[in-house]
Amino acid sequence: MKAVGIIRNRGQLTIPDSIRKVADWITPMSAVSISIIKPDEIVITPHQKQIDWDKIWKNIRKSRAVKGKGNVNTVEFLKQDRRSH
Repeated sequence: MKAVGIIRNRGQLTIPDSIRKVADWITPMSAVSISIIKPDEIVITPHQKQIDWDKIWKNIRKSRAVKGKGNVNTVEFLKQDRRSH
């Protein structure tokens, strides 16, 4: 599919409605990655956030290492917490 768009003064490009209807990932405020493939070719793709699994697991291990000040274990604490809401 091909469509024509115009780049405005501030570099804004409106993606034509015909393209937006076909690509359901194009929504208002969606993040995109823009790549220059050749000097006369640009590709726009949905941005995929990189997940830092090392950091996530480090934080999980760190939170598991923290000792509580009460006599209730984590599972019991969660049960009590959920019942109270």
